[in-house]
Amino acid sequence: MGSGGLFDEIWRTSIFGGERGYLVIVATIAVKMISGSCSSRLIVLVIIFILIPNSSQLQSSQAWTLLRIRRLLNYPSVLSNWNSYTNICDLEQNPSVTVVCYEESITQLHIIGNESSSPLPASFSIKSLFTTIARLPNLKVLSLRSLGLWGHLPGKISHLSALEIVNMSSNFLYGVIPQQISSLENLQTLVLDHNMFSGQVPDWLSSLPLLTFLSLENNNLTGRLPDSLSKLKTLRMLVLSSNRLSGNVPDLRPLTNLQELHLEDNRLGPQFPRLGNRLVSLTLQKNRFTGSLPSEVASYFLLQRLDISSNRFVGPFLPSLLILPCIQHLNISGNRFTGMLYENMSCSEGLESADLSANLLTGNIPGCLISNHDNKVVLYSDNCLVTKIQSQHPYAYCQNQALAVGILPHEQKKTSASNPIYLTGLIGGIILSVIVVCLVIFFTIRRVNAKRATERSPRRLIEHASYGYSSKLLADARYISVTKKLGALGVPAYRSFSLEELEAATNNFATSAFMGEGSHGHELYKGSLKDGSLAVIRCLKLHRGHNSQNYNRHIEIISKLRHRHLVCALGHCFDYYTDDSSISRVFLIFEYVPNGTLRSSISAESAEGVAGQKLNWPQRIAAAIGVARGIQFLHAGIIPGLFANNLKTTNILLDQNLVTKISSYNLPVFFENVKNEVAPGSSLDGSNDERTKHLDKVDIYDFGIILLEIISGRVITSQHEIETVKDELQASITTEDDGAPRRSIVDPVFPRATCDESLKTVIDICIRCLSMDPMERPSIEDVLWNLQFASQVHDGWKQSSTSSDEPPLNEPHL
Repeated sequence: MGSGGLFDEIWRTSIFGGERGYLVIVATIAVKMISGSCSSRLIVLVIIFILIPNSSQLQSSQAWTLLRIRRLLNYPSVLSNWNSYTNICDLEQNPSVTVVCYEESITQLHIIGNESSSPLPASFSIKSLFTTIARLPNLKVLSLRSLGLWGHLPGKISHLSALEIVNMSSNFLYGVIPQQISSLENLQTLVLDHNMFSGQVPDWLSSLPLLTFLSLENNNLTGRLPDSLSKLKTLRMLVLSSNRLSGNVPDLRPLTNLQELHLEDNRLGPQFPRLGNRLVSLTLQKNRFTGSLPSEVASYFLLQRLDISSNRFVGPFLPSLLILPCIQHLNISGNRFTGMLYENMSCSEGLESADLSANLLTGNIPGCLISNHDNKVVLYSDNCLVTKIQSQHPYAYCQNQALAVGILPHEQKKTSASNPIYLTGLIGGIILSVIVVCLVIFFTIRRVNAKRATERSPRRLIEHASYGYSSKLLADARYISVTKKLGALGVPAYRSFSLEELEAATNNFATSAFMGEGSHGHELYKGSLKDGSLAVIRCLKLHRGHNSQNYNRHIEIISKLRHRHLVCALGHCFDYYTDDSSISRVFLIFEYVPNGTLRSSISAESAEGVAGQKLNWPQRIAAAIGVARGIQFLHAGIIPGLFANNLKTTNILLDQNLVTKISSYNLPVFFENVKNEVAPGSSLDGSNDERTKHLDKVDIYDFGIILLEIISGRVITSQHEIETVKDELQASITTEDDGAPRRSIVDPVFPRATCDESLKTVIDICIRCLSMDPMERPSIEDVLWNLQFASQVHDGWKQSSTSSDEPPLNEPHL
């Protein structure tokens, strides 16, 4: 064999042989050395030296595994830059191909082809592909999308026990989803969209303890959904759209973390799903749901998107859907909803689109839907509304259709069609019956309210009603300005900073720019950015060995923490060690908030307040509402939520408009450097399950301490002080006098004419937040409702009071 043949043999063996190939090569070369000349022996020795794997690079077996994957995928163009001379871990990443390595081992493999990819040739073997991939034992993320893969997904995927994310979408995989996936205990995300999987949604999914994202969209799945779905306690997103699923949806109320549910384009129904109230997006369009919409839907206060179009819903439309605090997109089209709309109906400020078309609605279009300044997309054709803008049916059409879909028994509907006089009398009788029923209900409610007026309700609704407040006031308190809570008003876009920018902003991190150390051991600097804006730069020093890939997920979460009541991150910067390219420092750049802390604005024992004066009562309620909205966003506005945020009045800042901003929330980049601190009274000293179960209640307890300081104007520094002030406040609201005991406890800065009922409401929710049993503490939504009610009560009281000698108070910045 000539030298060319030798090199060809070495090349073939090295590509497809892996570590065994090295042995074959060495054995082959040894034979050639025995029979060859001296010059050829020298050449062969050089070749052996080159072929010895370098331990500082990616393990040779895994490099050969990638080249074999390229061959099995029929050499797709996206892998054209892979060859035996390339250290694949050092290749520049792109949207189509990403290989992430850590400590000489591949941990992530992303290969994305064209969306129009055809099936791979008949010679393709998916079993061989997964046999090869199984040689990457530390693989945590596997994403093979739009590559033309076909066949049954092999059970050998279970050999990749470290997998956390699997995405095999947009291929031609068929058959049942293999049960061997249930052994992947670390699996958090499973995406098998746009394939041809058949059979039922697997019952064994409940055995995946960490699953948070499940998407099986656009397959051929059939049958009923398994009841075991309700056991996926960690699930946040469930997508089963565009299959052939049927039957009722199992009870999903135990899924307290579920935020997105997409079941559109199936055959599910007829019962509306039973769900928790923390949903952000609910899509049920193109199914077979029927009956009236349950009133519980109006309590989904985090809901941003609701699409129940193209079903068989009947009964009255719920106007409360238009004023859900966070609703942005509402679609009820293609049903048989009835009811009359009014021009003066209210809408949520954040509503961007609404489709009410193809129902049986009458009356006038609400003015809030057709206002020009919001650029809303509103559709309402094919109803019986009084308008000439979009085509409508005559009023009689909706009236007759409403009767046809179930208001009348079958025999009566036939009679009404043939006898107009009988129909008129029948309608009059129905209206009269409805009036009688309403009167009965009205007087029954009045009797119940009178009976319970002295009892305490969790939300104090009956107690407030006994003081004579109008129903409109109670309703408005629920929705006052809540729609802005997910908005990042005036916060610049998140971006990556260079180290040179930060050095210029801080005069090379001069001593004059140093602000001190944060609670997590990081350094704080004040800097001036290029555009002249001020920023706070947090610097966290790391030990060697930290790869930037480990922090990218944390940075992605931080970039989404954008809310009016958070001190928002403007960007980040990584600084690296020069010898091994690991991260030496992480910089997080935050907006600068100028007006000091909440404690300095309410306590005489601390520094002087904003503008030389302490906040008055309505300003303090507004400050508390802002903090509550920030907490609500941290818990439910992002995935995953952030809990145990070390809330205290010194960590709450005020801007120039007295808007409160939480500055020291639990940033994910500090997770590995912070011990889990538990607030007093949290009762979280048990198992890890108990800690996880009540983490949100830790923040509720801390918020109760903030309310204590807001009410009393004192600095609370010990558990003894907490219990003492709490007991004093508890005693003050149980008395039935003119409120004198309360006046001796609350901050003397409040005028004596401050609304006593508003003060009682805040004291009551404060005491409930400080309960020693986490289960007895209110939800953050309950807290927010009570604070908004207290604000509304105070405003209503102030407007109705005409004899007060007190000077006028400043309006709160809500």
